[in-house]
Amino acid sequence: RELMSIVKMKRIRLIALAQERDALLSSLLHVGCVEISEPIDYAADDDQESLLHRDTTDLAKVKGDLVQLNSALQILNKYAPQKEGMFAPRRTVSESELLDRKMMTESLETAQRINDHAKNIGQLTARQTRLGAEILALRPWESYELPLEEKGTRQVKILLGTVANSVDISLLRGTVAEAAEECEIRLLSSDREQHYLEVLVHRAQEQTVLETLRTFGFSFSQLKDMSGTVIANIHRLEEVLAQVDREREQEIAVITAMGAETARLKLCVDCVQQIVATESTKEKLLTGGAIIYLDGWVDEPNAAELEKTLKQFDCAYELSDPTPDDYPRVPVKLQNNALTRPLNMVTEMYSLPAYDGVDPNPLMAPFFVTFFGMMMADMGYGLIMILGGWFILNKMKAKGTMAHIGGLGYLCGFSTLVFGALTGGFFGDFIPQLLKLINPESTFALPALFTPLTDTIAILIGSLILGFLQIITGMAISVVRKVKSGNFIDALFDEISWWIVLAGGALAIFGIGNIAGVPMLLLIGGLMLAIGGTREAKGFGKVTKLIGIVYNGVSGFFSDTFSYARLMALMLAGSVVASVFNTLGAVTGNVILFVIISLIGNTLNLVLNLLGCYVHDLRLQCLEYFGRFYQEGGKAFNPLKIQTKYVDIIKEEK
Repeated sequence: RELMSIVKMKRIRLIALAQERDALLSSLLHVGCVEISEPIDYAADDDQESLLHRDTTDLAKVKGDLVQLNSALQILNKYAPQKEGMFAPRRTVSESELLDRKMMTESLETAQRINDHAKNIGQLTARQTRLGAEILALRPWESYELPLEEKGTRQVKILLGTVANSVDISLLRGTVAEAAEECEIRLLSSDREQHYLEVLVHRAQEQTVLETLRTFGFSFSQLKDMSGTVIANIHRLEEVLAQVDREREQEIAVITAMGAETARLKLCVDCVQQIVATESTKEKLLTGGAIIYLDGWVDEPNAAELEKTLKQFDCAYELSDPTPDDYPRVPVKLQNNALTRPLNMVTEMYSLPAYDGVDPNPLMAPFFVTFFGMMMADMGYGLIMILGGWFILNKMKAKGTMAHIGGLGYLCGFSTLVFGALTGGFFGDFIPQLLKLINPESTFALPALFTPLTDTIAILIGSLILGFLQIITGMAISVVRKVKSGNFIDALFDEISWWIVLAGGALAIFGIGNIAGVPMLLLIGGLMLAIGGTREAKGFGKVTKLIGIVYNGVSGFFSDTFSYARLMALMLAGSVVASVFNTLGAVTGNVILFVIISLIGNTLNLVLNLLGCYVHDLRLQCLEYFGRFYQEGGKAFNPLKIQTKYVDIIKEEK
């Protein structure tokens, strides 16, 4: 397969003994090159469907185990965090250690115990809160000395209640005294919200007093169901609260003592993840009782290893090339190397190519990296990006998207360093400004081939030339694809005609190739556009079609080319912002303040430029470049394979 091609897939259809199902899936997990898909052909066949049905799985139970493990890890992280270096290497284990069922069973039991203790802590915490609230509610009544079950004498009724803090107690007493003489009101305490009152009233005047008190917003206390004095109740609740506190601390101590189980639980999480993947795969299998059937895809480079593995089982299988009808559901795997793999992040953010399309990464990498470096164009920023990428890849040992970020930072960092050397930028004009601050007579300047502030037009022209080259490259890729698929006529009238028009226009400007004053090449290109673009139209439709082709082609081509002016704009903006912060630092006249202000400003400029340059670079690739040839719509190849979160695996021979 060519470099631009997507990894070729083989369709696998397999029938095996049901009793060997688990062993077969375990071997496929080890090989890691088979994606099992829904058996569409069988599902659509009524006769087959009567013989085969969905296989049973333990997926729900295993997912429950995974939830339990993750919950236990969160609890340990809260109560017994393990000190690990931020960039400490991941633990390395063998496949047999990872998939050890005894370890998994023991770890699940440990997780259950941790979760049970955490549940107890939750219940005790809720009880603490409730007891604390009860004590808090009793505090304002501490000065009330009678037992709470005491409601008064045969002649006198005791009322306990509250009014708003805004109520004037003197006014309340006076108003009640006017309504009923045989009543005494005692203020027990006050807080920011309420006054707490004890009201002694003759039973004969109770209703009159209550009606008067209600006009002041009086409401009865919530102490009706209690017995004993307020102080006694508070002491009793405090004793209970202290006991609850001790029980909670004991539960926390038990969990803390289990902190050393964190590593084993993490290993078990990775183990159960593999079982979840396997059980999910089982849901795509069909069974007839004694046999199982699977339908899936294997990448061609690993087909031989798969066949070697399948020889260990009593099974019948077929490997075949996908037909054009299969292409929409064939998974896509990009053919990557160290230089193009980081571009996966860009491609996946847009959309994977269709299976019969082309791998855009090697076609995009030179342009993406060059454009990014041109927009950043600073040696200092480039060095930071290189060091950052190296750190992510070599110290963090990052995987997946983070590894792509590190690799992309590494590549774009070198490009940024090169363009920074060409423009003489090192954190803007940091070095000249610093030297001039130390020695006002200094005229030092970093050597530069061109500078953004003085050679803006030249940089703009260079940006447009680079854009023109990328657009032409995109058209060339489209031509190659059309010719390979037998659509040479489409390539001739869609892209080649425009090349002839562009070449003819350029020659006409310099007066080359004219016959009797007529630019022949331009004329030929125009005729090809007129004939090819309107070949399917009829009547007056040919005219309108031709006008649309010319207008859309010219405006689209030149607007796409001018989009690359952003390369110059971002280079200029980054350089100006860096210089502004350096100048602000130099105004202080103090070297230390200069360095501090410059570093703060350049840090902000770097962060903004990283985001801005990535977004604009991505836009140029996805709109101006991919639009010329890219056929999207692919779905990622997702084989059944060992994928871990906490440990690295040493693959074993089986």
